[in-house]
Amino acid sequence: MKTKLPHGPLEWRLLLAWLREDGWIGADDAERVTRRFGAGPSSLHALVRLGGAGLAKKGSGQPLDTEALTEWLAGRAKLPYLRIDPLRADVGRVTDVMSVAYAELRCALPVMVGSAEITIATYEPFDTGWVAEIESHTRRGVKLVVANPLDVRRYTTEFYTLAKSVRAAQKSGETSTTASFEQLVELGKANKQLDANDQGVVQVVDWLWQYAFDQRASDIHLEPRRDMGVIRFRIDGVLHTVYQVPLTVMNAMTSRIKLLGRMDVVERRRPLDGRIKTRRPDGTEVEMRLSTLPTAFGEKMVMRIFDPGNAVKTLEQLGFGAHEAKGWNGLIARPHGIVLVTGPTGSGKTTTLYSTLKALATDEVNVCTIEDPIEMIEPAFNQTQVNSTIDMGFAEGLRALMRQDPDIIMVGEIRDLATAEMAIQAALTGHLVFSTLHTNDSVSAITRLADLGVPPYLIAATVVGVLAQRLARTLCPACKVRDEGVTRETIDEIVKPWRLSGGVRPYKPVGCLECRHTGYRGRAGLYELLLLNDAARDAVHPALDMAALRRQAMKDGMRPLRLAGAMKVAEGLTTLEEVLRSTPSLER
Repeated sequence: MKTKLPHGPLEWRLLLAWLREDGWIGADDAERVTRRFGAGPSSLHALVRLGGAGLAKKGSGQPLDTEALTEWLAGRAKLPYLRIDPLRADVGRVTDVMSVAYAELRCALPVMVGSAEITIATYEPFDTGWVAEIESHTRRGVKLVVANPLDVRRYTTEFYTLAKSVRAAQKSGETSTTASFEQLVELGKANKQLDANDQGVVQVVDWLWQYAFDQRASDIHLEPRRDMGVIRFRIDGVLHTVYQVPLTVMNAMTSRIKLLGRMDVVERRRPLDGRIKTRRPDGTEVEMRLSTLPTAFGEKMVMRIFDPGNAVKTLEQLGFGAHEAKGWNGLIARPHGIVLVTGPTGSGKTTTLYSTLKALATDEVNVCTIEDPIEMIEPAFNQTQVNSTIDMGFAEGLRALMRQDPDIIMVGEIRDLATAEMAIQAALTGHLVFSTLHTNDSVSAITRLADLGVPPYLIAATVVGVLAQRLARTLCPACKVRDEGVTRETIDEIVKPWRLSGGVRPYKPVGCLECRHTGYRGRAGLYELLLLNDAARDAVHPALDMAALRRQAMKDGMRPLRLAGAMKVAEGLTTLEEVLRSTPSLER
């Protein structure tokens, strides 16, 4: 005979009995937990308490943590199970359904508000006497879902704190909605300080940063629109809308961030740059590069997040295969020459260079960089910032670095002939020079230098290698499944005339909370390494024959970007669609 359903809060003894009835645990486990817990009271919820008891499912050995027990309870209660995704919650609307005191009392949290129905997460699925009150109050139906009590409590605090901060900031800014920011500054300094340092604004900005760190965001966008301000995060190369705030609040948030970044708070008519260093909740430092841009509806701000832990990686962590890693290690061991890294913006060039320089920066060598801007402060390097206001460009900075007795030099980007000539001069005088170019593949870097005006004989004499790279999203390991529709023949078709060897185990994305329902989590590098040996240099000088250079590079073992991506597909790390999207065609 099955245990009767309760009509109030859950009790751990009842859950233990249900687990035995369903065959999830044995009598020995139930007896052990009963002896351990005893008769004393506990402030922990029954699911959390049992989740920490070290139980495992009978037969499979699956750990019965709080999440697994919550999913089991949802099935027992015949209700949907939900892992709360804060990126999908409209915080402003869900917090209007009930007060924070009511939510805490009823162990419930609204997570979605529709025109006719409200979805409410709870961890007390049998204590439902309050549902009729909410339906009467909102004139909408209530759909109950079961969620982890730890998540419900966490997001109840976060959602209501954020909503309270936004309302407080909006209230303090209501008096200024009819005046422009410049007019407020003229009216008095107090108004400016109220906008930037109001407690509600401070809390919203702090929440924004910590939330971005939790979600693995690489960029934070504050975008003013006609009626509202939109906050978006870039996660794994894709933008996600996170929250909408009133324009007065967004203006105050932008002013607060500019103030912390030592930027001109009053100036809103021209683009500005800044930098902020802050900390994660665990104490690790994080740097953010700030950029503002005037738009039709106000000042747009983008914060690029640089995590020191992600800026310096091993070649394996970057996604180098054994073939490319061997070639790259041989290349950077050269005593002199120019090594170029190419690819579009956001393809990971800076991370590759920083990781390489970090490995080369021993006590025996002097590593100097000239950057615009300095992406990440690294104590192992001597870093110099380009400053156009005092005519300190890449060429001038590189000229100055030559007098600093360097062994290894990194130039942020070769943009013009003057910088290219200085880099060549440094290479000819015995220095190893690293730099970047924006080209589609490795061979095109040679053409780009020629277009800048560098003679072919100097290119052949100084450039020792070019690394082209892209970033491709990797499949979420929690939800990916085998893709029977992709075969070896399918992959070989897109990489002709190459053919893959070894096993082929393609997977496809599904989507879960871990990957924000995209099917992808994280990114890996795809690399194409061109090594300029004597035969390849013959194609550069004197004829500058790019077709011959490409053919010779292929003979020497260069693998195109698309082939590198196809190998990642065969390993089950990414998808064919992602490779086709992120790499150039093999057709020339």
